[in-house]
Amino acid sequence: MSRSNSVSPTPFEAHITDLGHDGRGVARIDGKTVFVSGALLGERVMAKLRKRHRHFDEADTVEVITASPHRVEPKCRHFAQCSGCSLQHLDAPSQIAAKQRVLAENFERIGKVTPQAWLPPLTAEPWGYRRKGRLSVRNVAKKGRVLVGFREEQNPRFVTEIRQCEVMHPALGPKVGLLADLLGTMDAADEIPQIEFAAGDELMALVFRHMQPLSERDQAALIAFGQQHGFAIYLQPGGTSSVHPLWPESPRLAFTIASDDARYADVELEFQPLDFVQVNAGMNQLMMARAMELLDPQPTDRVLDLFCGLGNFTLPIARRVAEVVGVEGEHGLVERAAQNAAHNGIANARFHVANLFEDQRATEWARQPWDKLLLDPPRAGADKVLEYLPHKATRRIVYVSCHPASLARDAGILVNRHGFRLVSAGVMDMFPHTSHVESIALFERHP
Repeated sequence: MSRSNSVSPTPFEAHITDLGHDGRGVARIDGKTVFVSGALLGERVMAKLRKRHRHFDEADTVEVITASPHRVEPKCRHFAQCSGCSLQHLDAPSQIAAKQRVLAENFERIGKVTPQAWLPPLTAEPWGYRRKGRLSVRNVAKKGRVLVGFREEQNPRFVTEIRQCEVMHPALGPKVGLLADLLGTMDAADEIPQIEFAAGDELMALVFRHMQPLSERDQAALIAFGQQHGFAIYLQPGGTSSVHPLWPESPRLAFTIASDDARYADVELEFQPLDFVQVNAGMNQLMMARAMELLDPQPTDRVLDLFCGLGNFTLPIARRVAEVVGVEGEHGLVERAAQNAAHNGIANARFHVANLFEDQRATEWARQPWDKLLLDPPRAGADKVLEYLPHKATRRIVYVSCHPASLARDAGILVNRHGFRLVSAGVMDMFPHTSHVESIALFERHP
């Protein structure tokens, strides 16, 4: 392959020696790292250069010469074009093994720590699992139709035209093309840039973002579509606070977290369509059981749940302990968490609004002694909180992570600064067929 700065159209042979953290194959060509989309570890492929960078190049597989024994036929015909999935061509056991390797490498490289034990990976149904997401919309005059889908893998400026999605909740996945057909008949076809979807246990909600007011005709079309397919229809004319139902008048979104112990009642959480909820309902149930096992809540425990959201962990924990406090930065989520506590008859859970990326050590909840902590931060992790928590009274921490690098960094802080040991850790396949790594870890303080 030529080393000039131009992108050569000539395919070249590449031997894939690793699988990158984003699911692309990794090769070395003339001493330079090349990330090859569509290639798997151990394969020999013909690839075509897409883009050059100073320290690495990007390429796409055009032919598989020697296939990995773990290669499978992608279920979705839009795979490789759509950015929604990156690993459908890799069998399920190899996907989860790759994610476990990513977590282990991050612990070693960033946190300089190693779990005393690895937890068995958690996996659930790999298809039809996605109950929440955002679809992009674009009216393409040259094609004479509206496109609805996720962004293209190779060019995020473009929308992948999909008729159905194999990983989306089955209430909506087979009907994505019908959404495109609907929008193509509307006056506001050019004014709707996105549709967000969110599914409860009994209802799927669609939120239509629109840049201009919708005509009565368009509103009637959306209502008819919702009635025909059993969708709740919401409109979003502005920011997130502008979201409101169009049909029915008062839709109810809710999901149940079943208790894995007959001594404790289930918890039902009501939510709004743009609220953060765990994308994978089946995995959320398994994750909850594992979190309870690791946290080992006791009737006399006082537990602090940071980044608590709607109370996904807080309220099931409350069933089993003396007191639990949840802290979250978004006012709406905290308000609904408190409402969910009342809805479930839970009186020993309190909630506070606080930006956990700012110093909160002067707050009442941060000064109190807590027996146990649960952390479920966003991708940025919890390093700001760990500057002043946990206190000496805290003996056990369960950390749920959506980003292995921030977990590894924070694990190093807990072990080296606070005197905890990393007892166990493992991955959870919250997003099958993607390179996204969700994980959970248990920390205990040295006796």
